[in-house]
Amino acid sequence: MKTTKTKDVKRTQRDYTLGFKLSIVEQVEKGDFTYKQAQSHYGIQGRSTVLVWLRKHGKLDWSKPTYIANMPKSKETPAQKIKRLEREIEELRLKDLIKDEMINIMDEEYGAGLRKKYISELSRAQKKTSK
Repeated sequence: MKTTKTKDVKRTQRDYTLGFKLSIVEQVEKGDFTYKQAQSHYGIQGRSTVLVWLRKHGKLDWSKPTYIANMPKSKETPAQKIKRLEREIEELRLKDLIKDEMINIMDEEYGAGLRKKYISELSRAQKKTSK
């Protein structure tokens, strides 16, 4: 019975020049590659090496994904909770302003009268709930 030997590739630590790192970061931020595609294309061995470069040298926000960041690992202090809630309120206000502006544009350009219809339906719903 023959045994075949598989060649184990020895992983070695590489030092990359700053210029190389910056060119990779630029290509990823332009959208030429995802960070994983750039890693495999250039033969960069570490799983998160390119991501670390993006966080360190990139112009965009490459912090951890928001769904992980929003899940508190420990209890929030009251001050942290207040800050988080204030940010959420500000986001909701901005969304509301955008929706109002979209309705205004629709009314002006298409004469949809959406605001009148929406307000009358909203007032009817409030009257039903108050009874």
